[in-house]
Amino acid sequence: MKQISSRYSIAVHILSFIAGVPKECTGDFIAESVNSNPVIVRKMMAMLKRADLIEIRRGVGGAYLKRPAEEITLLDVYRAVDVSADEELFNFHQPVIACPIGQVMDTRLRHELKEAQSALENHLKQVTIKQLLTEAE
Repeated sequence: MKQISSRYSIAVHILSFIAGVPKECTGDFIAESVNSNPVIVRKMMAMLKRADLIEIRRGVGGAYLKRPAEEITLLDVYRAVDVSADEELFNFHQPVIACPIGQVMDTRLRHELKEAQSALENHLKQVTIKQLLTEAE
């Protein structure tokens, strides 16, 4: 199974920090909470900006959410940094279809893996950044 990278948890942390801290959220300030290098945090923030989840102010800096925290789901973050909407989570080999076992792998196993990905994505779209922060209190 392809492991979801730590980028995902870092991105969720960044969004939660921006939503939960009422001061200017610069990359350096966020990096302290994330316990990561500010360069990595800034790269993640750029990905979140491309996904239209945050806006980054020039000059003095700082970031803010483009949508309320209750409208940003964990699936939004997942797609912003790890898997696009049309990408499969599980890498799949190319079996020999002439082989009866290869046929099972190509049809049945592929189906099961798509179902697992769908279940994960359905769960992630039900949890928001706001819920994470509320449950942490």
